[in-house]
Amino acid sequence: MIANTYIMRKKDMLFQNINALKTVEHVIAEIDQGLGNKSRTINTSSMPEVLATALGIGSGSALSFAALYLSGSVIGVSAAGVASALSTAGALVGGGATTGIFVLAAPIAILGFLGIKVAQKRRAQRLMRAKHFCYKRSLAHLASLKNAIQIEGKNADPERIAYLQALSITLQAAIKDLKHDLGIV
Repeated sequence: MIANTYIMRKKDMLFQNINALKTVEHVIAEIDQGLGNKSRTINTSSMPEVLATALGIGSGSALSFAALYLSGSVIGVSAAGVASALSTAGALVGGGATTGIFVLAAPIAILGFLGIKVAQKRRAQRLMRAKHFCYKRSLAHLASLKNAIQIEGKNADPERIAYLQALSITLQAAIKDLKHDLGIV
């Protein structure tokens, strides 16, 4: 069930941007490889350390998927001969050239702020859609893994079963984190 508790504050998100979802995509890609190659084990996987750790810790653990978010820009403007323009703009509100800086900068700052807010909202909506998509894919892959464990469990090498179980544990942790961000209870 999806509640209206989608995490909106970036600091509370476990997946703070689309790049952070790449970890889950990597697990899903490994699952695709593993289900297609019945001889694949933890040692032959593309992520042996992660899977060995997941298996060692067990399904009750909460492996965390996180990424660092870096963003920002600096805008600078300068021109010669603006002193008289600044003085004129400042005089509109009873000030001088220094006040004129704020008078002329106000529309830029306000429109810039609004532009940033619109861009942030669009980015947040894209991120939420990407999380939903990743969550649905993860659930489908988890079902496939459980099916493979059940079918292969009778005749498979113990290393193979350990590999599939490690993938399942890792994916379950990712699903738990996605559910957190999506507000799914």
